[in-house]
Parts: sequence; structure tokens; C-alpha cells
Amino acid sequence: MLLTYQYRLNPTSEQATIMALWGELLRRHYNYALSQRLDWLNRTRSAIDRCSLIAEPIGKIPNKVDYYTQASDLKQTKQLFPEYKNIYADCQQQSLMRLDKAWKRWLVPDKNGKRGGRPRFKKRDNICSFTFPRVNSPKAGAHLVETRNFASLHLSKIGEIEVILHRPIPDGFEIKQATILRKPDGWYVSFSLFDKTIPRPIPVNEIKTATGIDVGLEKFLTTADGESIKVPQYYRKAQALLAHRQRQLARKEKGSKNYESLKNNIARLHLHVARQRREFHYLVAHWLVKSYDLIVFENLNIRGLARTRLAKSILDVAWGSFLQILQAVAVKCGKHTVGVNPRGTSINCSKCGTRVEKDLSVRVHSCGCGFTIDRDWNSALNLLKIGSVGLPTSGCGGLEVTQPEKQQVSFVRIRSPRYTACG
Repeated sequence: MLLTYQYRLNPTSEQATIMALWGELLRRHYNYALSQRLDWLNRTRSAIDRCSLIAEPIGKIPNKVDYYTQASDLKQTKQLFPEYKNIYADCQQQSLMRLDKAWKRWLVPDKNGKRGGRPRFKKRDNICSFTFPRVNSPKAGAHLVETRNFASLHLSKIGEIEVILHRPIPDGFEIKQATILRKPDGWYVSFSLFDKTIPRPIPVNEIKTATGIDVGLEKFLTTADGESIKVPQYYRKAQALLAHRQRQLARKEKGSKNYESLKNNIARLHLHVARQRREFHYLVAHWLVKSYDLIVFENLNIRGLARTRLAKSILDVAWGSFLQILQAVAVKCGKHTVGVNPRGTSINCSKCGTRVEKDLSVRVHSCGCGFTIDRDWNSALNLLKIGSVGLPTSGCGGLEVTQPEKQQVSFVRIRSPRYTACG
């Protein structure tokens, strides 16, 4: 099992300056390496039956550029630019590996035939991280030293930096790599922890509780038990303050101290909103995993939905991020998650299966069989039916006949102690 624990660093002003310089030099090298790849691609790409009317590259066709050729050029880079000698060699190689991974994701499709976006040139302060691939080994560039009341991280060519260990590293986990990153409120280190033991999910025949969850914009999610969680709308609440600060920033002289100070203040506000949203996602995920053994969710095309007029609200609730967190927490706790096709789940009746057409403005499902229920609850019940076929759970059949015909959802208040879901 692979986990990532992030801790805050307390570097001196000199160490912070060195790390910021490393980030800037690695950004320039990243952009140069990307330009090499794009130049090779443009010079070797040509239609076999026609020539371009706009531009055609001329000159000698270069050899193929990949990670190995660019890594072998690092020695020449240090000769031409001596400032790169002060950067730990493994960090430069990791930067090229990051580019190579993005390049292959763009050109080589995955098993589903999908490809990533084209790698972009990084703007100033866009690369704010660098990685030490080995930690606490004889040839490692990073060493974590823990004592009773103090922890420090010794980085090659940077020095010893205090680490605020707000939670202990689990016993038996090996630190594989350390990534130093800068955020608007300071410097952090992310440790990749590896443990050979893999949490075993509970056997399928022992699943006792199951639910389906329907995510939305009016309610963040609704379970098959009729419980709902309100949408927090963290960005919407901070939008007025952000707009005010950005108007102030537009009146500042670009590059001045006041401009940079206010720019950092706006970045900290965005970081605060992102942390609020992430904390909320983890609380909801732990609550669901603690309450159910099987959770069925809908595989939504979130990227397509984000192109509609509801884009701001959809990106504010961040369904994709929440579903990733939910699946990670479920694996860690040994619970099951299933993603199903949401087609027709909010239209079909969960009691008789009749198709009942309705617009998005209609929030109540009313079927000709006399069954009336909240639209999102009806969708959650249909998701549970689809995702729990063949499982011996009592909730897989949806609502019982003995329940009343008119159903209303009840809202649940999520609190911090829910974090103790898996012990």
C-alpha cells in the first residue's frame, strides 16, 4: 500500500531562497527539454502526400529525443550553466522523468484509448516542487531524523530543515521518496510511504450494508437510505472577497511590493478554499465508509458537465475529487466501491421500473403506480439496485412495500470525529 503524508517545513530564510532558486532553475530546464521534444516532433512530422502551406522546418533532422538522451546531456548543461552544479543530480533527473511521463501520456493512449493533454511550458512559479527519489538510504539525498521532541530533514546541498510532524509516520512503512513543494503559506514536504501489506477487503458474502449515492448541486449527495448532505459552496461564499481583492490587485503597479503581497494574499485565499473542500470530502468519505460495506456511485462525465452553464457550481463541489478520495478511503478500510453507468437512474422508477420523463427543474419523482419520492433518493435507489446485483445484502431490493408512499430526504450533519472510521 502506498500513502502520502505531508508535513510543514520551517526553513531559514537562506534555505528558502536556495529552494526557490532550485525551483526556478528546474523550471527553465523543464521548458528547454520540452522545446527540444516539440522541435524534434515538428521536424519529423509531415503528411506523406502533401506539404504544409504555412511552414515547413528546414535544416538537419535531429535524432529522437527521449529521457535517456536528455539525462545524458545534464553533464553538458552543468558545464554551460555552472549554477546547475549546485542542484542535486537526482532532482534534475526527476524533473526530466516528470516531463517524460507527461509526454508519453499525450502521445500514447491508455487501455481505454484516451490520451492526456499536450505538455505546456511552465510559467514563473509554476514549478514549485522538486523530488528526492531516495530517503534514509546510504546514497540518498534526503534523510529524516526523528527524536522525541524534534524532527529534522537533512537535504543534500541545502542543509538541515525542521519538520513539524503533526502526526507520526506509521510503523512498518518505508519512506520511498520526498517531494519538497512550496505553497502560498510556506514550504512543505510530502513523503511517499510504502508498506508491503495490502488491506484485505471484506468478503463479498459478508457484506451486510450497502447504499447508492447520487451526487448533485442542490444536495451534495443523497444515499439510498434517504440521508442527504448539503452543498457547502466554499468558493461561492469566498467569491465576493476574492473579487474585491482581485480588483485591488488590478490597481497595483505590477511587480511592486504591494502587488506581490496582495497576490500572495489572494493565493492564500484560494488555498484556504481548496483545503476546506478537501476536508469536507474526507469527512463525508469516512462517514460513508464507516456506515456501509458497499458504496455504489455513478460514473459521471464530469469534464463534459463542466463545459455547461453550471460549470462554476460543478467545479465548486468537485465530484471527481470526492470520488477519488472515497475510493482511496474505502480501499484503506477494506470496504467495496462500485461505479455504474448513471443512464436512466433519475428517470426510471425505483419501485416499478417505469420510465418517468421529467426536466431537471422537477425535484420530485412521481410515478403512475402511486410512488412519490425525492428525485435524488430515487436515483440513489436505482444505483444501489444496479451495483448490488447478486449480493446478499438486505438493502439491494430498494424500498420495501410496507414503507409509506411519499418519502422525503433527511439531512445529515457531518462532524470531525468521523475521521476515526477505520481505526
